Amino acid sequence: MADAPTFPDEPLQIGAVQLRSRLILGTGKYADMETMRACHEASGTDMVTVAVRRVKLGAQEGPAIIESIDRDRIHLLPNTAGCFTADDAIRTARLGREAGLSDLVKLEVIGDTKTLLPDNEELLAAARVLVKEGFTVLPYIGDDVVLCKKLEDAGCAAVMPLGAPIGRGLGLRNPHAIRLILEAVSIPVIVDAGVGTASDVALAMELGVDGILLNTAVAGARDAVRMAAAMRQATLAGRNAFKAGRIPKKAYATASSPMEDVIAPSRPVREEVTTA
Repeated sequence: MADAPTFPDEPLQIGAVQLRSRLILGTGKYADMETMRACHEASGTDMVTVAVRRVKLGAQEGPAIIESIDRDRIHLLPNTAGCFTADDAIRTARLGREAGLSDLVKLEVIGDTKTLLPDNEELLAAARVLVKEGFTVLPYIGDDVVLCKKLEDAGCAAVMPLGAPIGRGLGLRNPHAIRLILEAVSIPVIVDAGVGTASDVALAMELGVDGILLNTAVAGARDAVRMAAAMRQATLAGRNAFKAGRIPKKAYATASSPMEDVIAPSRPVREEVTTA
């Protein structure tokens, strides 16, 4: 079987960083560092997110996540996971930059411990401060159109609305909201959280989002490396489908082979019967 054709695509621009892959992976929940590295390779990702609070600074025992990432090929996206106030998130972002991780930050400010949904008010306040301090801010948010517009106005480099609450694997729960966000902002839109399998990724990409960030769907899969490869293929498939342009949905059937173009087969002419 011949290899599938490849089609040129512009890179995903996040601040000063250009990404060839539109799939961003995480670094948590893997069985071990070797599995994590294999998943990064299989996914084709060139950006991974890492929780600043999980990074081992200084001389500590045990393997360090940072040392297990191919920094020559993969960009780091530090995140402020575990923060519940704007001040805490700002402090954590600053710590990550001082540790030499990156000027990029995936900004998380959680508002509820059960759902892990973001606190929009605190997040917006933190984003405004960090942008002024020169960070390239990618905020993790709900599928809130108004908040996305405010974050763009604040100078964020992208917005990252959730597909479903973190780690649930429910897939894209509100595609309509994602479409509205895509219409409302001009910065990249990256679906973050809630993806469960490859079809979820393809659906999100077909909507026209600029990228996908996921972690649990790969790290928690029975075969994590194979799932990472599936996510790579789904990202490309969804992107190609979006760029190709789907046919409109119709209420009624349309023949694949229009009858107007078909020459009716010849039939014997039945002679007309007359009676005396």
